[in-house]
Amino acid sequence: MKKNETPVINEEDRIIQTEYSDVMKKSFVDYAMSVIIARALPDVRDGLKPVQRRVLYDMNELGIKYDKPHRKSARIVGDTMGKYHPHGDSSIYDSLVVMAQDFKKGMPLVDGHGNFGTVEGDGAAAMRYTEARLQKVTQEAMLQDLDKDVVDFMDNFDATEKEPVVLPCRFPNLLVNGSEGIAVGMATNIPPHNFGEVVDACRAYLKNNDITTAELMKYIKGPDFPTGGIVVNQSELAEIYESGIGKIKVRGKVEIENIKGGKVNVVVTEIPYTMIGANIGKFLNDVATLIDTKKTNDVLDITNQSNKDGIRIVFELRKDANPQNFINLLYKKTRLEDTFGFNMLAICNGRPETLSLKRVIEENVKFQYEICTRKYTKLLEKELEKKEIQEGLIRAVNIIDLIIEILRGSKDRAMAKACMTEGKTEGIKFKSKESKIMASRLDFTDKQANAILDMRLYKLIGLELEALFDENEDTLSNIAKYQDILSNKDSMSQVIIDDMDRFKAEYGRPRRTVIEDAEEIVLEEKAPEIIDIVYMMDRFGYAKTVDKIVYERNKEAIDSESKYVFQMKSDGKVCIFTDTGDMHTIKAKDLPFGKFRDKGLPIDNVSNYDSQKERALLVCSQEDIKYKRLVFVTRDSMMKVVDGSEFDVGKRTVAATKLNDNDKVVSVEILNEQKNIVLQTEDGVFLRFALEEIPEKKKTAVGVRGMKLNKGDKIEAVYYTHNAGDNTIMYNDKPFDLHIRVKPGHRDSKGVKIRS
Repeated sequence: MKKNETPVINEEDRIIQTEYSDVMKKSFVDYAMSVIIARALPDVRDGLKPVQRRVLYDMNELGIKYDKPHRKSARIVGDTMGKYHPHGDSSIYDSLVVMAQDFKKGMPLVDGHGNFGTVEGDGAAAMRYTEARLQKVTQEAMLQDLDKDVVDFMDNFDATEKEPVVLPCRFPNLLVNGSEGIAVGMATNIPPHNFGEVVDACRAYLKNNDITTAELMKYIKGPDFPTGGIVVNQSELAEIYESGIGKIKVRGKVEIENIKGGKVNVVVTEIPYTMIGANIGKFLNDVATLIDTKKTNDVLDITNQSNKDGIRIVFELRKDANPQNFINLLYKKTRLEDTFGFNMLAICNGRPETLSLKRVIEENVKFQYEICTRKYTKLLEKELEKKEIQEGLIRAVNIIDLIIEILRGSKDRAMAKACMTEGKTEGIKFKSKESKIMASRLDFTDKQANAILDMRLYKLIGLELEALFDENEDTLSNIAKYQDILSNKDSMSQVIIDDMDRFKAEYGRPRRTVIEDAEEIVLEEKAPEIIDIVYMMDRFGYAKTVDKIVYERNKEAIDSESKYVFQMKSDGKVCIFTDTGDMHTIKAKDLPFGKFRDKGLPIDNVSNYDSQKERALLVCSQEDIKYKRLVFVTRDSMMKVVDGSEFDVGKRTVAATKLNDNDKVVSVEILNEQKNIVLQTEDGVFLRFALEEIPEKKKTAVGVRGMKLNKGDKIEAVYYTHNAGDNTIMYNDKPFDLHIRVKPGHRDSKGVKIRS
């Protein structure tokens, strides 16, 4: 290649060929692990997700401590996002809010000031309105000793700041505050526990590392939800805590209050943890639905008297109501008894792992040993450094005259320091040879020499000297103490126990959640009262039912406004026969029951009927056809009579008749007193014959031919006549008497073409 010639790069050398599926697999795994490790799951050591850890660390760095004034949440969020967590302000503020909510956390880590939401689901105010600071327990038990190199630090996202890999948490926060999070392909859901019980379990493990999960549960009885409630499957908890996975059944607490007039109030005073937020509103809606659907007639009034002091939902019952049965109804039919899906998944040793109760405590205690080892190693180093300086000062005080002579005879600091550390006397003027000889024997360390040179003259006062000796004794005592802690595991264990006991004494509280094995709820449901109702459906397909008395009061209006109206029982079914040959059923209880002017529901919504694909030919009560017969006529003139008992079925949809290809049902009619049937084709051909000529068939049969049709002609309409009476219809917009104009014939004949 010639000088200054640009090298030619083959384009193929720039392309890395690889299997597409391998690239996708690696990319997805990298993404999944990033979500799992860096965002969604807590670390078993401090029980915090990265965003929570960063918020607390940032508040500590900003000096927003428990004994300092609150600061705007927006300031905390902005600083955290700018320095440590560049994932949007909403996720940071949401984490800050949750850490301040005492109804979600067993021990809130943030002291919120302002509207931080309510247990009933009201959201927190915007971050520009609220303020926050660290709780005392957070400061003392989670952020203490960060200056003593107790945890590792790492670069932030742009390598301009340092942040802790994990906070030096001095108790199993994963258990105390619980956690919930959804990652890629996995999720965690850990309930809060009682702080005092968790400390007792840690103490028991420190004293006996071979303790079992079952033995640890003598201290940790089970979850301790901030909302209280009752855990009712105590016997299953041992297996759940051993495996780290299971279902915990939680009930709300209910009280019965007797009030004036012989009435009774049922009061919900505590709710299941799973009902926090919008689920309280859903609970009240569920109760209202039970009332609307007549599952209970005991409730006179419902009032939600809950406030910041606690939950109080009051149900006022009738005098003759059975309060215990109503309570059982609430447990059985609403979320007042609910299931908490327990899944103790956390980051352990850099990877997600489902942990048992013992493993969580074991990993946390191991972390405590690591914190203590690093802390007391750092403290020992400082004490040894102090000891070195103190010993140098004490030695210097004993030969203070020689030190002064060296200082006065030296030309500069370096000459005096060299004399004290290395015994170099060249260039220094001494008063006597003895002083020079003594100076040449000096061997102070570099730190001791600097301390002596920096010492002020007032330190030579008697009291100051006495304080120096006392300080040296304290230093020696601390060194002995730290060395014992570092070399003796029992001593370190005792330090950890003492710290936890101190935290328990200050921050422990009584258990809120009751743990027991409760009996399965037995609900004595009264059979609903069967009453006479009237089914109504308008021409748009909206259906409803009303009481028979309501119908009788509004009979004229209902009959004129409805396409179908008939009486039935409240436990009955509505049958819809369609042109596709199907019969759809609707339970009366699935239809709205109420006022005449209520709109109702589209029958499409409460059955398999599809108004876009099929047309209703007959709508009736299943009871009305049970002991009668039905006549089916199709466009291809196939017909049959079917016994109504064949349609007494439980399925939502059945085939009411069998059809040939491309055929459809034209008419379905209930036989009462009709004598003759009249078939009319599209070309105006009429045929009248006696109904007794139609054979009775099963609903699975196609039937027999009713009329011989001309090529291309189809049955358009079907009429029924009596031997006497008015049998007039409108044909081509003119009155047409079927009895007179259509002469009697027989089935399977051609019929007569009628010209208007």
